[in-house]
Amino acid sequence: MNTSKLNDEDFINFLIATPKQATATEAARCQPTREGAPAHDAFTRLLHRLEPQADVLWREVEPQLQRDRGVLIIDDSVLDKPYARKMELVHHVWSGKHKRVVKGIDLITLLWSDGDRHLPCDYRLYDKADGKTKNDHFQDMITTAHERGFQPHLVLFDSWYASLENLKNVRKFDWKWLTQIKGNRRVNPDRQGLVRVENVPLPHEGKIVHLEGYGLVKVFLIVAQDGDKEYWMTNSLEMTELDRLAGAETSWKIEEYHRGLKQFTNVERCQARKAIAQQTFIGLSLRAFLRLEHFSFHTGISWFHAKLEITRDAVRNYLKHPRYHLTVASA
Repeated sequence: MNTSKLNDEDFINFLIATPKQATATEAARCQPTREGAPAHDAFTRLLHRLEPQADVLWREVEPQLQRDRGVLIIDDSVLDKPYARKMELVHHVWSGKHKRVVKGIDLITLLWSDGDRHLPCDYRLYDKADGKTKNDHFQDMITTAHERGFQPHLVLFDSWYASLENLKNVRKFDWKWLTQIKGNRRVNPDRQGLVRVENVPLPHEGKIVHLEGYGLVKVFLIVAQDGDKEYWMTNSLEMTELDRLAGAETSWKIEEYHRGLKQFTNVERCQARKAIAQQTFIGLSLRAFLRLEHFSFHTGISWFHAKLEITRDAVRNYLKHPRYHLTVASA
């Protein structure tokens, strides 16, 4: 049997280097000139034959983190596919970016952070066809994280994942969690009956109440300058407002991660129709991000400038030997 001309590192390096075009054809065109250079169909076959990337991602990230020093953050982001027609895994889903329902692939990520680093350690793709909800994926990733030995200081997630089942799933591992909640969640603040949390007087330092179906929790009210209200809830009854603020700021790390993943790894640009190719491409993009994050952490150079330096090298090479000139005919 012939040995493959390509491996996963070849495609990961291409995803890091290419500015926008991330097709198999473009990958083949960008290969260094040499005898036996892989053609575009070799890259296509690569996307259809690699093993599931979530397990490979964990093997690469495991040596880089300390499982008892940091927080776990779970959130999802939509990979836009506005022109997809017959692309598997693409559904109509709500996009926080566009504030409406769009066509895309819903990527759910479990991110580890110590405040400085952004390390994706697990992920799932929401697909209506497999019968699993996003909450099912949430619980699967939390259980897997426990099996891998994580002992986070906090588990952070937004109100979408704040169902009772999810809260209890985190609690069964003796982990502390912090989340936003909707104002209509029902609590018992004074043993006089259940009321909506938005109707409970909440001091700045928070208030311990009984959450319906769960038990004691602490709730905080944050009022923005424009009058908008945010409600935060935790099972850490000793949490102070400063602790909550620190947790809220850390939870924003996953938004920074989503932005970096999309801007610098081309994760949204796979044009393959088959689910297996999309899954592999997304997994390779996460692993490409892991390399950018590793480089950034150890050098102090941002993801943006790390990517830009590749383009600068190409521009420098062109300026040494420009190809395109204007030839003016003699009169």
